[in-house]
Amino acid sequence: MTAAILETAKKFAQEQFEVLCKSTPGAPKFIETYEDVNLAAPGMLDLIRKHNSQCDAFVIACHCDPNLDVLKETSKKPVVGIGEASLRIAAMMGRRFSIIQTTEESIPMKEALVRKYRLQNALASIRAPNPEQQKMDEYKKYMTIARAAMEEDRADVIVLGCAGLTGMDKRLQNELGIPVLDGVGCGLTMALALLQKK
Repeated sequence: MTAAILETAKKFAQEQFEVLCKSTPGAPKFIETYEDVNLAAPGMLDLIRKHNSQCDAFVIACHCDPNLDVLKETSKKPVVGIGEASLRIAAMMGRRFSIIQTTEESIPMKEALVRKYRLQNALASIRAPNPEQQKMDEYKKYMTIARAAMEEDRADVIVLGCAGLTGMDKRLQNELGIPVLDGVGCGLTMALALLQKK
């Protein structure tokens, strides 16, 4: 997942800025629960402190924005969560957005995140593959649930709700005909915008 995130970030940067992509030491491989968020906190704080002098901004490349508030307190530099960035951009791009998750277990945490950012009125749905869909080819699986969100929930923007789905946005968007947002690109977009305001 870290390698895929780095690839997306490098394509976005187009050699205009340098990207440093680090996995969080001591964190679970996948953040799905509040316990996972807490376990990731020490390593995330360590990374921010260790790289604070050499980096202009930080992007938390996990869509549930783990420990974002405390990380913003830790650095005076912009700290952006890809969840917040993509949800806010989605609300600006359309009337109703749907979030595509990788697991059904992570849906309650994403519902709480949407409420935190006060975007529940723009939320059409949060969908994840059911057990039968989990057996499908990776792309077909997410295309199936994205299409259902568009046709059944009337979403006019799709948000990829996990950094592990990075790189899938353009292909989905071309097939669906509506915006599909990759959180990694949205996080970098927001970080650059914040740097230009300084």
